[in-house]
Amino acid sequence: MQLRYVFTELGNGLRRNLSMHIAVILTLFVSLTLVGLGVLLNQEAAKVADRWGSQLTVTVFLCSAHDGNPACTGEVTGAQKAAIQQVVDANSQVDSSYTQSKEQAFEKLKEQFPGKYDGPNSPITANDMPESIWITLNDPNQYRDVESAVVGLDGVSRVQDVHKVLKPIFSTISRLKWGSAGTALVLVIAALLLVANTIRLAAFARRREIGIMRLVGASTLYIALPFLLEGVVTAILGVALAAVALWAFMEFAVKKQLANDLSFIPWVGTHDYLLALIVIAIMGPLLTLIPTLVLTRKYLKV
Repeated sequence: MQLRYVFTELGNGLRRNLSMHIAVILTLFVSLTLVGLGVLLNQEAAKVADRWGSQLTVTVFLCSAHDGNPACTGEVTGAQKAAIQQVVDANSQVDSSYTQSKEQAFEKLKEQFPGKYDGPNSPITANDMPESIWITLNDPNQYRDVESAVVGLDGVSRVQDVHKVLKPIFSTISRLKWGSAGTALVLVIAALLLVANTIRLAAFARRREIGIMRLVGASTLYIALPFLLEGVVTAILGVALAAVALWAFMEFAVKKQLANDLSFIPWVGTHDYLLALIVIAIMGPLLTLIPTLVLTRKYLKV
């Protein structure tokens, strides 16, 4: 196989349909950026749920030695915790539950406020944190049933419905996620149509050369390779632009703006950005190579 010819045809094909290739690259750039944002929003929702629980979560805070609730006369005892857990397990609306220790609660507090409660001079220690039981419901609307079952039990300080607290956050994330997904889907379809038109125009422009190559016995791969390489080039450029856009979003919108203004919320980080990068790096070439492989058989008739 003469690689010089293949790369020469690649350059000619890119120049011949430059405007179409630019349109494909820009469409891929916008659609992949939205796909990457969708991945980041999914990761953000998971981080919020991990920190505070999902919309199905109810938190039962147990009495501590420093509790301000007059119903608490001191630290919750082992017998009281066992009685509370028994009531929780017996409730038909409870899907699952787990107990968060003082140390675990303190670690979450330190993650929420980095540097503020570290070291020996911290104003709060693990002993000052209350233990809690995190309950996952079958139905978030059945919060009152669980609350009435545990409120008033010895050792219970208060019950918090996480659904009420987190509903605005999850609603905003959900709207952004589905909005970006819907727009990305439309743009992906547009990119596929642009790729199809680009292949059709390129095949028409080279129809005489393709006919000669068929007559001399050129292989299918040899004829189609310049088209495939054009798809690879446009995919790489589209992915690169989307990666830069996502990096700019992480650097300027998340790290320098949101993380400073809303520091109590856990935000996506480098690991989440790399995950989004992997997704768009896989999706970009697939959007160009798959239609190219399919359509070259039709337009090149090889």
